[in-house]
Amino acid sequence: MFKFDITIENLKRGISNPFQIFDELVLQHGYRIPSTLYNTQRDIGTNMLTKDWDLLIILDCCRIDALREVASEYEFIQDVGSLKTVGGSTPEWTAKTFDPEYIDTIEHTGYVSGTAQLRSILEEDRPSKGGLFDGHLAHSLLSYHDTVDISDLGFVDYAFEYDLPSDEIGKHPKGKTPPRYITDRGIRAAREEDVDRLILHYMQPHGPYAADAITEERDLKKHEARPLRYLRNTSDMDTVWEAYLNEIRFALDEVEIALNNIDAEKVIITADHGEAFGEYGIYGHTVGSLHPQVRHVPWAETTATDSNTYTPMIEKKSEASDSTEEILQALGYKA
Repeated sequence: MFKFDITIENLKRGISNPFQIFDELVLQHGYRIPSTLYNTQRDIGTNMLTKDWDLLIILDCCRIDALREVASEYEFIQDVGSLKTVGGSTPEWTAKTFDPEYIDTIEHTGYVSGTAQLRSILEEDRPSKGGLFDGHLAHSLLSYHDTVDISDLGFVDYAFEYDLPSDEIGKHPKGKTPPRYITDRGIRAAREEDVDRLILHYMQPHGPYAADAITEERDLKKHEARPLRYLRNTSDMDTVWEAYLNEIRFALDEVEIALNNIDAEKVIITADHGEAFGEYGIYGHTVGSLHPQVRHVPWAETTATDSNTYTPMIEKKSEASDSTEEILQALGYKA
């Protein structure tokens, strides 16, 4: 289980990124593997299924301070609290959240997903890997979690498998489902599916940061394509942070449409995990991370009322749907 796939390509990447070798060989084995193992047996954080909500909106990778910074731009966000999440990454959050202990709740919960990690963990049972080496024990340990099967959920819809009938909101970049897909399929699910609870999982603000590029119909710039690498190399936090905030705005503009077209007495806007931007020398998020900016996520309460101002357009699935592996690789994971 400790076997590494050390290739010439990996060594070259390691030489150009010496911190990554330290991160993956020292920090990985020094605390993330032990914390991941501990998390399979005990609870690190609060399972969101135990909280009171009707609609759970997940902004993948969203930090507390970032949501607070843009909150004044949106009337539906009055106060942003915090919650300690059960995972340092989406795969760990998924494996820990959907525990058979909560099967009664899970069976009546619908999930509209913009991320392939749900399919990877609960349907295909193959946690993705990341970094320089294959065979990371921290990822392998996710199989120790006792999880439900995808069929145990009341309803599941993979929004990334669809195409919009027009180009009104731009291209559908591989791995980065635009928020309109989640909003559209979420509204349809809320109106048509027989579930007590509904989860809408938006990919924003997870990198790459495609919001501005989609809006401007252009290719990604360096700080958008690999934002954390760009930040490590340039220390240009202002540029990366503004692009990150724009990702959140991109999602929240769509969340507003959802809140005006779904009936839900109690809505929570949160994240599966956060993101580190160099605090304590750490960048990004990963399985087993206990970094405060990763493990503590926003928790904002609001309401939703269906005013019937939006009619879902997406019905037909894409004829050339990308595989889980292709989607995760586009996000920087190894599958």
